[in-house]
Parts: sequence; C-alpha cells; structure tokens
Amino acid sequence: MSSRLPSLDELKAQARRLRNSLAEAGSDVSHSKSLELIAKQYGFADWNTLYAKAGNEPPARSWNPGDRVKGTYLGKAFEGTVLALKAATSVPGYYTITVDFDEPVDVVDFDSFSAFRKRVTATIDEEGVSPSKTSNGRPHMVLSA
Repeated sequence: MSSRLPSLDELKAQARRLRNSLAEAGSDVSHSKSLELIAKQYGFADWNTLYAKAGNEPPARSWNPGDRVKGTYLGKAFEGTVLALKAATSVPGYYTITVDFDEPVDVVDFDSFSAFRKRVTATIDEEGVSPSKTSNGRPHMVLSA
C-alpha cells in the first residue's frame, strides 16, 4: 500500500476504469464490486474502510496546529498560526482550517469603515486555496508555500 492515497475522486475513477476493462474482457461486475476490488488493491478490507481513510488523509501540503502560515485572506496579506485543520465532511479533498492572524486583517475595502478579523476558519483544498470566491473572483483564502 502506498503511503499517500489518491483522492476519493481518483479512487472512484479507478473503479470505473476497472469495471470498463473487465466488461471489455467479458467479465461484468457491478460498480460496488469494482469499488471493493480497488479497496483490496490498496490493502483495505472493503470500500468503506478505504473511503474513510482516504477522506481523512491530510492534504499533500500538510498544515498542522501550531504551524506558521502566510497568505491572503479576502485579498489582504496575513501571517499567522494554524489552530486547527480537519477534513471537510461534506466534500472530499477539502479541509477546514482555522488560523489566528498575528495582526488583525481589515476585510473591508471601504474608507468609511473597517471590519477586522483576528481568527478565521476557512475551507481550503490540498493546495491551500479556498473554493469560495469574492465577487471579483478572488479566493477567500490562499496559503503561500
């Protein structure tokens, strides 16, 4: 078994390719059977176990509580400390990260008022980029390398 599992989407794609290949060879198997076969290839007892493990894998670029990070939040530069990171339960391949900024970030672009944030929780992908975007198309959070 590899030390790093593919994403759930890639595992499902592998199962589809396996099912299609087996069908071309004259062996029809159900989709669930192909998922079970993929799980066995990775050394797991069944698909549910593989699914749980792959869904809880840390991102390729792992951020751990206590790590120092920098990047942008709503287009404003920040440096801070990771307080928490966990796999998002609703979407495989995404993570919920909580960052405590060293200095509060003003998230408002108007001169007439401000709204400062010191601690934020955001959803990010394995590259550290939020899928959610502002009205001008900028990701909510982008973590730098």
